[in-house]
Amino acid sequence: MSEAGRFCPRCGGRTSDLPAKCGACGYEAYLNPRPTGTVVLVRGDGTFLAMRRAHPPREGWWDLPGGFCEGFEHPADAAVREAREELGVEVELGEFAGMHIGTYEFQGEQLPVLDSFWVATIKSGEIALDPAEGSEYAWLPLADPPEMAFPSMDAVLRSSAVRRS
Repeated sequence: MSEAGRFCPRCGGRTSDLPAKCGACGYEAYLNPRPTGTVVLVRGDGTFLAMRRAHPPREGWWDLPGGFCEGFEHPADAAVREAREELGVEVELGEFAGMHIGTYEFQGEQLPVLDSFWVATIKSGEIALDPAEGSEYAWLPLADPPEMAFPSMDAVLRSSAVRRS
């Protein structure tokens, strides 16, 4: 754990690695997974949309549109918002495709994430990729997907929920 994580977020008292209980005020801190919302955009021709990551971690790897939930945002709402922000389109969520525990490297640490995936289709708009998020996009064969940026994405692309869409 980073040195910054060894202090109570409530009172600033010194703590140990997480989980930790502050000896000064009793506050308990845990290293819980951060929730995400992600879409697997599919077309009737058996392809799905992937984009190349434009930033670390895993810059240049194929990725799915999605990201971290904000505050008390539901992962389904985050999936819709992230698709809008990253691709410039409105999506319609279909079947829930699964939830996977994964990791995300941030400031030199491996943080746990809880990745939630929905099969989705584009409801309106034309794809206008945000260059801060992706350097290119492509419709790739669902029957033979490439290795993705994160193992949870590989798992969901192999799942029956996505394959039967």
